[in-house]
Amino acid sequence: MFLIVIGIIILVITAVVLKNNPALAKFKPIGRIVGVIFILLGIFNACVKQIDAGQVGVKVLFGSIQNDVMGSGLHFINPLLDVKKMDVKTQNYTMSGLHDEGNQVGDDAIRVLTSDGLEVTIDLTVLYRVVGADAPRLLRETGDDYRDKIVRPITRTKIRDNAVYYQAVDLFGSKRDVFQQRIFKSIEEDFKKRGLLLEQLLVRNITLPNSVKASIESKINAEQDAKKMEFVLLKEKQEAERKRVEAQGIADYQRIINTGLTDQQLQYEQIKAMKELALSANAKVIVMGKGNTPIIIDGKQ
Repeated sequence: MFLIVIGIIILVITAVVLKNNPALAKFKPIGRIVGVIFILLGIFNACVKQIDAGQVGVKVLFGSIQNDVMGSGLHFINPLLDVKKMDVKTQNYTMSGLHDEGNQVGDDAIRVLTSDGLEVTIDLTVLYRVVGADAPRLLRETGDDYRDKIVRPITRTKIRDNAVYYQAVDLFGSKRDVFQQRIFKSIEEDFKKRGLLLEQLLVRNITLPNSVKASIESKINAEQDAKKMEFVLLKEKQEAERKRVEAQGIADYQRIINTGLTDQQLQYEQIKAMKELALSANAKVIVMGKGNTPIIIDGKQ
């Protein structure tokens, strides 16, 4: 449109100014040609639109948004149409307590109240994109600043609404995934109604009050001490069992020995010993007493 206006201005100047100035009349044909060229370039530029990859084009005619969407590539359109390009690639919006990490400058973390009345701080990243087919409706109902009108306020509100169903300790521990799934479904429904697709919701950090932190640390330390004591008791029990088995083995051994050694066995062993002694190199005199107890007298005496 800008080139068309320039071309018209050149034609007007050529028709009016050069007409009253004979010295410049020879430039009149050139001025007309230049003006026509600008107008043609303007018309061509207005008729041809290029939509880049990851974008869609929304047609606007005299302020009225058309429902059809232009995909990526070259398009020939009515030169009176204005094309609004909208990004349909994945976008992210981060709300963080760190100064330079989020989309907003300064502390932008989400502060919520839990069911036990404690304030918890949540850092969050939202991954979303514009649904191409719904781009005209989004532009018509919200405009192109949907990040500030939809993404940010809905996310913060839904998180606060759902946090009241959980205790602070649960958000930090066992029910963190459940909480994340719940707010994802809640936000996803609202985004879908407005032409946005929620791809992922990342709970980056949950900061608990200092009193709750101390309580959790105390609980963890107590659990670790209890596990350590269980281990010690188990080792003592195993050692006591080992000693019992050892004592039982010794007792069984003694019982077997006492049971197996009869008087006949002892007498047999005694005879064997005396036989070996009698056959030794040293002369011996063996005198058997009344009680069958032998008396050994050395022959050298």
